[in-house]
Amino acid sequence: MELFASPMACSLASHITALEAGLPVKVRFIKDKKTEDGGDYYGISPLGYVPALRLDDGRVLNENASVLQYLADAKPEVGLAPAWGGFERYQLIDTLNYLGTEVHKRIFYQIFNPTSSEPAKQAAKALIEPTLEHLAKRLDGRDTLVGDRFTVADAYLVTMLNWFAFVGTDLKKWPVLAAYHAKHLKRPSVAQAMGVEMEERKRRLAA
Repeated sequence: MELFASPMACSLASHITALEAGLPVKVRFIKDKKTEDGGDYYGISPLGYVPALRLDDGRVLNENASVLQYLADAKPEVGLAPAWGGFERYQLIDTLNYLGTEVHKRIFYQIFNPTSSEPAKQAAKALIEPTLEHLAKRLDGRDTLVGDRFTVADAYLVTMLNWFAFVGTDLKKWPVLAAYHAKHLKRPSVAQAMGVEMEERKRRLAA
């Protein structure tokens, strides 16, 4: 399988998941909507965003929630997603939808998108504190978002917690979140994926 990604973007969650599951996934970084070999990325992802997961048979998944769950289900014994049919699986879907819409799209997409108007960016920034308050309450006394083990939801949240530094938000104001973030940054799969992606960022900056 091939995972098309952009360094330290939301595709980092899928990179972490693939490493955590021990899956033979090749990470292909894209730049300026081009693949590493100069191909048109729109031919893989019609909307041009990451992640995209191309399976061995050529089929492609283009949405974060589906890519994460597909990777988790490829190695169910690892437990990165609760089994289908149980309530915790629906809690996972619930959580991925919340992270993808209320956190990723409503906040970070607006802030990082160069075409967003200034009022839209300010409205997104106003959502940061209440969102972090909600997440802190949810994680109070817990190390994971769903159940009692690390899942793809945690891979996604850790990825986005990295971004708060880029918008001037210090997680120390929310000790529960700061501790959660610090704990999972030490996870081997997280450290390895971030190491690879930070090196790619450095390589691009030096080019």
